[in-house]
Amino acid sequence: MTAAAFDTLSAARDLKAAGIEPEHAEAIAEGMRRAATADRGESATKADLDTAVATLRTEIAQLETRLTWKALGIAGLILAAVKLIPPAY
Repeated sequence: MTAAAFDTLSAARDLKAAGIEPEHAEAIAEGMRRAATADRGESATKADLDTAVATLRTEIAQLETRLTWKALGIAGLILAAVKLIPPAY
């Protein structure tokens, strides 16, 4: 991905025209240039986020299924234990 050109001179002039001190305007414009041209290699795209959401939804569904089966198994054990315990009368 190529970085878009950022005109620091124009930005600094605009900031100066808005009443910002020249050295501050130049520092702000330089910071804006760095932000505009920074390497975005680590930034997530919408497609990356969509993939992550889909993966999480799948994992959550699988977890819900496992938990349901475990709950049913525990319920079965409780029912079996109740049937094995003789009445106390």
